[in-house]
Amino acid sequence: MNYFSLNHKAPNTTFKNAVIKGLAPDKGLYFPETITPLPKSFFDNIDNLSYSEIGFEAIKQFIAPEIPEDVLKTIVEETLSFDFPVVKLNEHISTLELFHGPTMAFKDVGARFMARCLGYFNIDNEEEVTVLVATSGDTGGAVANGFLGVKGVNVVILYPSGKVSDIQEKQLTTLGQNIKALEVNGTFDDCQAMVKTAFLDESLTSHMQLTSANSINVARWLPQLFYFMFAYKQLHKQYEDIVFSVPSGNFGNVCAGMMAQQLGLPIKHFIASNNVNNVVTRYLISQLYEPKPSIQTISNAMDVGAPSNFIRIQEIYKNTFESLKANLSSYSFTDDETREAMLEIYNNYNYVADPHGAVGYLGCQSYLQENNNAHTVFLETAHPTKFLDVVEDVIKEEQPLPEQIQEVMGKEKEATTISTYDDLRHFLLGS
Repeated sequence: MNYFSLNHKAPNTTFKNAVIKGLAPDKGLYFPETITPLPKSFFDNIDNLSYSEIGFEAIKQFIAPEIPEDVLKTIVEETLSFDFPVVKLNEHISTLELFHGPTMAFKDVGARFMARCLGYFNIDNEEEVTVLVATSGDTGGAVANGFLGVKGVNVVILYPSGKVSDIQEKQLTTLGQNIKALEVNGTFDDCQAMVKTAFLDESLTSHMQLTSANSINVARWLPQLFYFMFAYKQLHKQYEDIVFSVPSGNFGNVCAGMMAQQLGLPIKHFIASNNVNNVVTRYLISQLYEPKPSIQTISNAMDVGAPSNFIRIQEIYKNTFESLKANLSSYSFTDDETREAMLEIYNNYNYVADPHGAVGYLGCQSYLQENNNAHTVFLETAHPTKFLDVVEDVIKEEQPLPEQIQEVMGKEKEATTISTYDDLRHFLLGS
């Protein structure tokens, strides 16, 4: 499988090169040249397949033959070593729990998959690769954990100071070894802009091999299509019209769901559930795509004013607004509405949702007002204790810390504070 740049001004390239480079030379995101739907028999037989078998069959066309099938099967098995349960709240709303991995966030899958792919490509490579990644919350911890100790790979994580939860910060600043954290005086958008600038800085790239582990990287983004297949496996015998409500920030997750649909997964519709950072919600009303500076909210992983992956979504629908709007609804919610939803979910269903999941739940409710025959599934993207202050303040009940969270709470934070791109450049050249 080859990949092309969505800016269409760079040569097509291999999966290996797309993973190692992250961005194309023309600043574009990579996208697969072709998407071949899986046979109908795959979905007819999905109940008899394990998660690993589903994942392997779904992703192999995007990777073969650069990673041999036996190696790819092992990578998928190691990536998917935890569960993805669907929890039914009522006849019209369920949640897909994506927080049962090592850092208790949905990004564990993509980070673990990419780390293993990069580790395979780096087996015989004497040159080190530096993974440079910006995080608005959960990406940092997932990448840090996924790449910890991987041979020949150094990881540098940029995060906005004061804009991630205490637990999220601990997960990305306490591991040591080949993981370094940079605390940025700014927003996530500032972090992301620094990362993109670094990729285009020849004074850096001539001295070191940079790649990214954000969802701009194809190996981080594509494995997220697994979730939607796992949910379908659990629900398709009960419900015909399945609709996914995806809490959306950088739009990698909903875009991956659309890739699963392109592979033939029988999904009726998608909902992009936004907080007040609602550039896509506004776009679907006005047809004007106008990125804006991000606004801080209690659902901080979605505080993105310029979602990188939206250009991939536009590519899937061949830049046809009507086709996209037919398959995607989007709604925006305030922090107060999010808190009310968290309390409603707890009081009505005895279920504790994190702020991002609560935004997804609100998206389900909005969609169901005009589509009451559907069964909606919101993605619970992180364990609620990762946002302990918000959750306990809303439901007024102390929450026990899972083992994965307890492990990092007593560790010492190690981070370097930076304010400008020049600070990042000097750090990278000196590290």
